[in-house]
Amino acid sequence: MPSSSRHLQRPRWLALGIFLAFVAAFPATSPNAYLLNIVGFAGIHILLSMGLNILMGYAGQISLGHAAFWGLGAYISGVLTAKFGWPPVLGLVASVLGTCAVALAIGLPTLRLKGHYLAMATLGVGIIVHTLFVQWSGLTGGPSGLVDVPSFSLGGFTIASAVGNYYFIWAWVAVGAWAALNLGTSRIGRALRAIKGGDVAAECIGVDTYRYKVIVFVLSAAYAAVAGTLYVHYINFAAPDTFGFMQSVLVLTMVVVGGIGTFWGPIIGGAILTFLPEYLRAYEGLDVVLYGAILVGVMMFMPNGLASLFRRLSLRLGATAAARKAR
Repeated sequence: MPSSSRHLQRPRWLALGIFLAFVAAFPATSPNAYLLNIVGFAGIHILLSMGLNILMGYAGQISLGHAAFWGLGAYISGVLTAKFGWPPVLGLVASVLGTCAVALAIGLPTLRLKGHYLAMATLGVGIIVHTLFVQWSGLTGGPSGLVDVPSFSLGGFTIASAVGNYYFIWAWVAVGAWAALNLGTSRIGRALRAIKGGDVAAECIGVDTYRYKVIVFVLSAAYAAVAGTLYVHYINFAAPDTFGFMQSVLVLTMVVVGGIGTFWGPIIGGAILTFLPEYLRAYEGLDVVLYGAILVGVMMFMPNGLASLFRRLSLRLGATAAARKAR
């Protein structure tokens, strides 16, 4: 990594370290287990959003079926552990490898498409995978869902408590954030941003656009597979409706509301859109209206996402501090 890129990354590393320190200390101050569980689910959504942000925000490739990879990750690990007695660690490995293999098989033909054609292709894939979850009842449990999925275990130690699951989930979020932050300034990251700027221009400077599109598609699926595995071993259950089209829309909304193409976007969007429905439940009958109004307001007044607002505030505070120091 060039020295200039290293210098630019230092504030992000510092901010990420502070954020993760706060997350690590949260269980000690959490008023109840319910709030701890919500923050755990926020971690899963953040990890899922990070993968989609790499695909859409870095490379500019549209996906409307990302929940299918989340579901594949959940069902592969869930079925192997609940029905065949596999250890969850092997279930996680099989989940990532299996989901990436499916993503590769899907990406090779579909990523030759562009724009709304690619969006429709990924939408179709999501519908097909969801239908398999419903119809393949012998393995998936069908519409009733997959039950008796064991909690995650490591070396004979079962992670069953709310605090244990919390730290396990957020450890994976930290790994995903580390990978995304490094990817942004790597050779692959620069190639992806060139592709986002335009395929023809990227090819003119020697970027193999098709190859990099396939790589980032598989990488985003790997993020989703890990999130799906964490989810199914967290709640010990998987239902097809959890991984349907509306969930793909929700993940897409998390990325856009947070700030597509930014590092903090999926973290902010995933956290807010996990907590927001919980707090809006108090307004029974109006929760959906309020939820929609908030999202529309963000898109109207902050089209670059909430991350841009935080960036403007940090720049303003930095300028104010510099001005006071100059006095």
